[in-house]
Amino acid sequence: MSHDAVIPVRAIHLDLKGVPPTPARLLELPRIAAALGYNAMLVEWEDTFPWTVNPAIRNETAYAREQVDAFHAAAAEHGVQIIPLVQCLGHMEFALKHAEYAGLREGPKHIEVLNPLADGARELIASLVRDVIAATPGLTHFHLGGDEAWALGTHPDTKAWIDAKGKGDLYMHHVEPILDELNAAGIRPMLWHDMMIDWDSESLTRLAGKADLVLWWYQRDPRETGKEHLNEAIIERFEAHDITLWGGSAYKGADGPNIDLPDYRERELNALAWYDIAREHKLVGVIATAWSRYCHCRTQCEPIDAALDCLVNHGVILNEGQPPAGGRDACLATLDEIGERATFDACYEATKALSDFRAEAWAVARDVMEMMHCHQSDHSRWFGSVSYAEKHAARFVAECDVLTARMNEAFDALIPRVWTERYLAERLDPLRDQAGLMLAQAARMRQMRAEHSDW
Repeated sequence: MSHDAVIPVRAIHLDLKGVPPTPARLLELPRIAAALGYNAMLVEWEDTFPWTVNPAIRNETAYAREQVDAFHAAAAEHGVQIIPLVQCLGHMEFALKHAEYAGLREGPKHIEVLNPLADGARELIASLVRDVIAATPGLTHFHLGGDEAWALGTHPDTKAWIDAKGKGDLYMHHVEPILDELNAAGIRPMLWHDMMIDWDSESLTRLAGKADLVLWWYQRDPRETGKEHLNEAIIERFEAHDITLWGGSAYKGADGPNIDLPDYRERELNALAWYDIAREHKLVGVIATAWSRYCHCRTQCEPIDAALDCLVNHGVILNEGQPPAGGRDACLATLDEIGERATFDACYEATKALSDFRAEAWAVARDVMEMMHCHQSDHSRWFGSVSYAEKHAARFVAECDVLTARMNEAFDALIPRVWTERYLAERLDPLRDQAGLMLAQAARMRQMRAEHSDW
């Protein structure tokens, strides 16, 4: 890696818990990353990793160890450092949803948060970390996540600990042995910053020597929009405790949990803000996050290959501090130069058609249902609503079928079919259901009309 740039480490985030790439496409990503000016990849394997700790936490298309090895070899070939991410506290659904780990939950309904005081909790995390280390050569950093554990302290045991010693002490009690193990192996741990915002000074000092913090905010400039989550005072407090800091922007996956395409301008503004923060605060690096689910149990969002224009733009900004002179057209030209333009165009156009149809169809569906209820309550106005509903219901079903075929064709070599099918089911099956409701309502109105000749 070059260390003379304003941002020495420029990383792409691979959030593999949603729309994961096929093994073949996964091998292409390090080449693409390097060509776009990135020199690291933060890999959030989640349930796609070939876990040996417990194969039950693998999903049905989890990568084989040989495929993971080939990915790491491709990254090394292109000078891209791999930083694995294994969650240590929050976002633990992929494991805690299984009945055998129910006793490790912060509460019976809190499958997202580990109870750090439960017997076997730390041991589970340590074993997951060791599993990934064993498969990842040349590690210098390891991200332990640790963010958004909002339910921490709801269990009577953790509440009592926090009341007596504080959140920071409980957090460090849980992770410190893992941090020590990583540091002893020459691997620097990293953690998201949000759970440390209200820590006491002693806990922050305790953390500083053992792990880096990754500041994250995905909407424009955190100094203006982050408020309690991230602002200048929070950054300065971490600095005052000699904590090594990174930044976390977002090139995709930050515009809504069920959005299909990133907002190009919003992603650009966020990248520009992080370049300024990195320069001012001398951050070690910035991670261009790329969420494909907001959490394990939410819908998939924003496939990578439909967001490559934003990935290019983000890379230029993190390297040069400003977008390319030609704007988005210049980003498309870069994709052409590295042989990715045709793939992007097909994926983007299919996904945009899907996105546009969803927005338009839900607006029409609301109009149809409201109009039919209007006509049902005021019989003198009922003319036209039934045929209008039937026409649009048929159109919804036909368009869903067309979009399904188009998306499958665009992504077939890029995402395993099962995940494309689920992505589409999450978006289109509700519209098919809505079409059925519209037809049922229309049939009821026809029946009522037949029974009341005075209408």
